[in-house]
Amino acid sequence: MIVRSICRIVPLAGFLVLLLAFYSQPARGERVVVFAAASLHDVMDELTASFAVQHSGAEFIRNHAASGTLARQIAAGAPADIYLSANPRWLDFLMEKDRIAEGRVATLARNDLVFIGREALEIVQLEDLLQLERIALGSPSSVPAGEYAVHALEAAGLYGILEQQSRLVMARDVRQALIYADRGEVDGAFVYRTDGRMAKRAVIHFAVPGALYPEVFYPMALTTRGAKNKAADEFFHFLQGEKAQRILERHGFLVSGDL
Repeated sequence: MIVRSICRIVPLAGFLVLLLAFYSQPARGERVVVFAAASLHDVMDELTASFAVQHSGAEFIRNHAASGTLARQIAAGAPADIYLSANPRWLDFLMEKDRIAEGRVATLARNDLVFIGREALEIVQLEDLLQLERIALGSPSSVPAGEYAVHALEAAGLYGILEQQSRLVMARDVRQALIYADRGEVDGAFVYRTDGRMAKRAVIHFAVPGALYPEVFYPMALTTRGAKNKAADEFFHFLQGEKAQRILERHGFLVSGDL
């Protein structure tokens, strides 16, 4: 198995150059191009490896970034086979652009939003954030985790205050927000629970009340290109199976059996 993972936001032109280099290599098996939300990066390592155990000819190239960034790349012509988003809005965007194969949509998993920061912080609820100077969140224009955080802050009557006082630090994706908090570059950050579990120094201080933001779930779909790729179709079905669900569960995601 070959897995190529691009872990940062990649401009479309740069990604196409990388993809061209990959495809110029001698063919060894069926290749699957996966565009997945940044928060799925680590679990996708295990999911693709598990799939390859029974599909030794499968080769993967992966692009991880904010869901909106990925959707815009696909809309602009990036040759993705499978798209996994952290919210339905960007999948709807691609469906409107006729980039998604009809009827080839499913739910991968669910998640929830938490607030992390250095251990010494004495914060247990959203209102306590007024004590902090710098709070990171993914840019809500393209990062679902940031969009969910804005929903929660607005519902709590805090977003306008924090924005006016320039306390909010926008990150390019949820993993960058995690890094900012883990390095102490900000007081804390809004991330998914699965990301918070990966922090080395920062700790989870509280879960954001679920009533304050839309339910977090990960829709996935085969693109019109991917529907013609046998390996992509098989991987899409694998992601809906019991083995994939157990892997997701180990990484802290909620799967159908947990709901």
